[in-house]
Amino acid sequence: DLLTYSRVDRMGSPLEQVPAERVVATVLQVLGPQLRQTEAQVDVGLLPVVWADEPQLVSLFQNLLGNALKYRHAGRRPHISISAQRLDGHWEFTIADNGIGIDPEYFERIFQIFQRLHPSEQYEGSGIGLALCKKIVERHRGRIWVMSSPGEGSRFHFTLAAGRDIRSRSLAAALMMAGAAL
Repeated sequence: DLLTYSRVDRMGSPLEQVPAERVVATVLQVLGPQLRQTEAQVDVGLLPVVWADEPQLVSLFQNLLGNALKYRHAGRRPHISISAQRLDGHWEFTIADNGIGIDPEYFERIFQIFQRLHPSEQYEGSGIGLALCKKIVERHRGRIWVMSSPGEGSRFHFTLAAGRDIRSRSLAAALMMAGAAL
């Protein structure tokens, strides 16, 4: 994770038009075993084409979706929704979950490198994931933030520059191939 973090700016690929649906389908396939194990429900709206470094966009979504699974509420089946809306010259993505949530006093701290809110015995991880997400989004000239309440889940938002003004309707087929519950 630290090596990936250090290479975001130096080793990134040029930005190109990337269908976000393809990125999400890739991530859902990678996370397929965890999604099935936790019986997670994943709802994906229509997603746009954006200007992005595709491998970094995969890392961004994988970290955010992986956290939604990791920090799930013990008494609830995980429910994750992924959506996007057009705002001026960019897209605002939202990844919402019904997990354990985050106290508002930690909204800024969670995006700093090596910052953890929970002991490693309780939740594994390095404290790099959300810092990596922030660095990726900033490389793409966007911003990332969270809205949450303890026990009520989290909504992570980030913005990316818009690509062609199309959104695909073929994601449902890709999700079914990835084995994700719709």
